[in-house]
Amino acid sequence: MRFMRIGNPVPRWAATAPAIVVVLAGCGGSDRPPPEEERTNVVQPGAPGEPSQKLSPEEVAAVERDTPGHTKADIEFAQAMIHHHGQAILMTRWVPRRSPGPDVPLLAKRMRLSQRTEIEVMQRWLRERGIEAQSPDDHHGHDHGTGKGLPPGMLTSRQLGRLFKTKGRAFDRLFLRYMTYHHRGALTMVRRLVERGGGAEPELSAFTRHVEADQGIEIARMRRLLDDLR
Repeated sequence: MRFMRIGNPVPRWAATAPAIVVVLAGCGGSDRPPPEEERTNVVQPGAPGEPSQKLSPEEVAAVERDTPGHTKADIEFAQAMIHHHGQAILMTRWVPRRSPGPDVPLLAKRMRLSQRTEIEVMQRWLRERGIEAQSPDDHHGHDHGTGKGLPPGMLTSRQLGRLFKTKGRAFDRLFLRYMTYHHRGALTMVRRLVERGGGAEPELSAFTRHVEADQGIEIARMRRLLDDLR
């Protein structure tokens, strides 16, 4: 079971994860600890429009027991998504000097910011479970242009080179096609995670739902921009 930490920045989508809020009582000046039943109130937030509910110790134990833990598939997904998002950020960095703008640069900026945040979420998720969190720039197993061994949607070095050398409206069109392919790959990664029996751990479940929604919206936006360029 995971607890919300007061003061830590939490992405809006993270609020969709099941959460148990710990409310501390008795913050007076006494050094004597209060009785256990008075020291901690455990509250489960209600659904929208419904009140929160105070949980008994037995109910807290049941929540802890029934909350799914992470799996090997979850770990591999988080590590691969860091690498996947890292390539998307690399692509967005090339936009300002190559696109005539303004629509594609605005879209790329938004992608860069959101995917940086998601990388940080996945890195923190791994570290909190005692697992090494790679840097998005850590390109182990580079494909050398073949595309083998890469997560779905990842571009080969040859494709990246082509994008890097293109400018103007041709760049916009190629960027939108490549990034759409890249986003679809992320959706494939989520689908495969579920097929492997992963994605049930609450925080990761919220993250994958966010990825599905966010990437789907951006794919639709890129399709419209691409239609305007034809």
